[in-house]
This record gives sequence, structure tokens and C-alpha cells, in this order.
Amino acid sequence: MRADARKNRDHLLAVAGTALAEQGVEVSLRDIARRADVGLATLLRHFPTREALLDALLRTSFDEMTARAAALETSDAPAEALVSWLRDCVAWTTEYRGVTVLMAAAIDDTESALHASCVALRAAGARLLARAQDAGTARTDVDGTDVFALVAALAWLGDQPALAPRADHLFDVVASALLTGAAGGDA
Repeated sequence: MRADARKNRDHLLAVAGTALAEQGVEVSLRDIARRADVGLATLLRHFPTREALLDALLRTSFDEMTARAAALETSDAPAEALVSWLRDCVAWTTEYRGVTVLMAAAIDDTESALHASCVALRAAGARLLARAQDAGTARTDVDGTDVFALVAALAWLGDQPALAPRADHLFDVVASALLTGAAGGDA
């Protein structure tokens, strides 16, 4: 890609990221183009669909969360690693209102541009959960799909003005319910 085209693409992604954080995943592509001071055709030349734009925006974050899980697999105690990753994942998904709906849909849609990244993210969470389960510190009646769903549910709380003040408390309740022993619920 030419340097000027890369610069334009990066500018569009930066503007789209800000718009997405402010308005959620249903933000108008026309609004993004207007904010970027380009025509809609220019935006569509770089990103022919909303999903292509979202994939470009979110893939880096998905990859970072997947890499974070891999690092936690070897660096922290299993229960702490699971809860730390879960907290980070919820915080990230809360940044972009509505992204959890896209993530849930992409898991089942092999044609989705987001499918591979979402599957990798779910697998990363599943590995952290399995590690905690093997250590006897996490419930054995949950799986990676459940952890992925919990991320979505906890992120949804942060999106609700009436519930957002309770989100951290409810995260702690859910996290402790995933764990076994003195720090958590029963398996």
C-alpha cells in the first residue's frame, strides 16, 4: 500500500474508532466519512462494508486480548490470570457500545470478517478457564462459550446508565462465582 493510502486508511480508522466509542457500532458510515473530511466513496474504497471497517478497527484489539491471555497463561496464578483477562476483556468491550452483539453473531457466522478473531478470543478465554479448572480454582461446569457470554453480559451492564455504577461490584460477584474454594463459589 502506498504511503499516502496508508496514511488515509489510518486516519479513517482513528476517526472511526472515536465515532464508534461515542455512538456504538451502529454509527453512520456517512458520519465517519464527514468527520474524517472525506467522501463516503473514499471510506467505502478502503472499507467496502461496515463489517470490513469494524474488522479493521477491532482486529488489533482482539489480537491484543488474545496475546494478553497467552501471556497470562504463563505468568499468573490460574485463577488470577482468568479474572485479570476477564476484567480486561470486559473493559475493552465496554469501550465500543454494541460490539458484544457483533462478537456473539460472528462466532456462529463463518463468513463474518470478525469470525476468526472472535473464535481466537473465545479460545484464549477457554484456555485460561481450563488452566484454572485444572488447578482446581475454577468451576468445572462452565466452558469457554460461557466465559465469552459472561464478557458480553458484563460489558452490557456498563452500557446501561442505571446499572453502570454497579458494574464493578457485579463483575466481582460473577468472577467469584467462577472460582472455587474460599475466594469463589462452589463447583
